Amino acid sequence: MTATPRSTAPAVVSETARRRSSSVWLHLALLPLALIFLAPLWIMAVFSTHPETVIFSPNPPLWFGGAFMENFRGLQADTNFMRTMLNSTVIASLYTVFSMVLTSMGGYAFAKFEFPGKNWLFGLILATLTIPAFVTIIPQFILVARDLKLSNTYWAVILPTLANTIGIFYMRQAFQTVPTDLLNAARIDGASEARIFWQIALPIVRPALAALAILLFLASWNDYLWPLIVLTQKDSYTMPVALGTLVGLTRVSWGGIMVGTAISTIPFLVLFLSLQRHFVAGIAGGAVKD
Repeated sequence: MTATPRSTAPAVVSETARRRSSSVWLHLALLPLALIFLAPLWIMAVFSTHPETVIFSPNPPLWFGGAFMENFRGLQADTNFMRTMLNSTVIASLYTVFSMVLTSMGGYAFAKFEFPGKNWLFGLILATLTIPAFVTIIPQFILVARDLKLSNTYWAVILPTLANTIGIFYMRQAFQTVPTDLLNAARIDGASEARIFWQIALPIVRPALAALAILLFLASWNDYLWPLIVLTQKDSYTMPVALGTLVGLTRVSWGGIMVGTAISTIPFLVLFLSLQRHFVAGIAGGAVKD
């Protein structure tokens, strides 16, 4: 007489219920934190629709008003905001694309090629992270503005930081997860190194590219100090620089600042929401290494 195996179905159901219960409690615990983080964004959006007299009233509003267009017209008159938004969009987009190409090539070379001084050169690149940005601003300004005569142009903002050290390091880590045997098989089949890079290696690390794109776009979009130094004409200002001009010695246009910051969050939110799945996968995948 043989013993019949005990059913594991109740145990599986119990484990599933336990995980579901833990997930519910975790979400309930994180909900207040999410509301705290979202509160400033909500207040910013609400204040952008009210006049300044209401914003600084003893009982500030918590719901939308009807002064958005009035605040926007004041913002546009003070800063030519639509032009500055165009400048920021073009600069951030070009910077993201070109920096992704350069950092991907650099990361791929350090991950998959062997050449003399490779480790020493990579260590030297990482060592640049220890140099404060303020140390290089003056020589960088002399090079860009005086020698290259690029002040008040898009390229003055884009070129100095294209070879992003963090981007090179991040893409090196991503390309190390690509199987070398796969690349060697492509070489045996006669594929060129350029084709291997563009059609085989890059598609594999697409999530990492999406994460890098968001980080680069955000860094360029929010950059204030360097555009403030190298852009001196009002029509060439980026969005952060234009909003900074609303803070004066005798007057601060709070309504304009609220409208400008509310509008300026839209492009980044669109980018993040469109790439969030790849962003999460890229961040998680960056911790895995063959």
